[in-house]
Amino acid sequence: MVDDSPNTPTLISIQNIEVVYNRVVLVLKGVSLHVKVGGIVALLGSNGAGKSTTLKSISGVLSGERGDVTRGSICYEGRQVEYLPPAVRVERGISHVMEGRRVFSHLTVEDNLLVGSYVRRASAAVIQADLERIYQYFPRLKERRKSIAGYTSGGEQQMLALARALMARPKMILLDEPSMGLAPQLVEEIFQIVTHLRDNEGVTFIVAEQNTSIALAHADFGYVLENGRVVLSGESTTLRQNTDIKEFYLGAGSGMARTSFRDTKYYRRRKRWLA
Repeated sequence: MVDDSPNTPTLISIQNIEVVYNRVVLVLKGVSLHVKVGGIVALLGSNGAGKSTTLKSISGVLSGERGDVTRGSICYEGRQVEYLPPAVRVERGISHVMEGRRVFSHLTVEDNLLVGSYVRRASAAVIQADLERIYQYFPRLKERRKSIAGYTSGGEQQMLALARALMARPKMILLDEPSMGLAPQLVEEIFQIVTHLRDNEGVTFIVAEQNTSIALAHADFGYVLENGRVVLSGESTTLRQNTDIKEFYLGAGSGMARTSFRDTKYYRRRKRWLA
């Protein structure tokens, strides 16, 4: 677990950011969050809550989707980065594993990994050593290293996307919906790898995930997003015991009859989370 002492430095601090798409659609409405060095932080919420947009604002890829951070600040290692190009952010240690894996399907597994090391411009010997290190975490990728990435399984592609990000030697990885379309056993395996990478490599993670149960089982801290706002935050152990989290995200009903999911959720969100 991350050291929660006051002396643990903050790696990234997001203050009250707003994100607008196409100069019209307001998606994030004053999101703030803080991530300490060596932490695993979960961004929770339903589809469309703003989790992916938050990650894209950190990595800088919003511009490719006609999105802009129009208000607030993103401070990484004490310096504002919201106006830096994505490549510069990668060089400074921010890697983004986007939703849907997005491997280069026409390249081999190993060529995909080599692409991840491009920004470092390291020697061939250093890159080879990094490959062997990555293969220790992902032995399945070593077995498939000469296979065309597009013909590997969904789980292997998710591992490849994460391993490719590691080849950039990041300080922080933004991991978007790693459980999407995968069997529960594979999801657990990927989250165990995330925990090992944090413990052994010192990588900080922000994980956007709809599977609240698995995310809170491995995260230190969590933020719940609803309609572009942070409506709840806290340590993962505390969030797992929260009544609303149990009922609306973990599937543990309160035992009370309710007229509809939407009405009850709206009432509780207004009463507890936005009070």
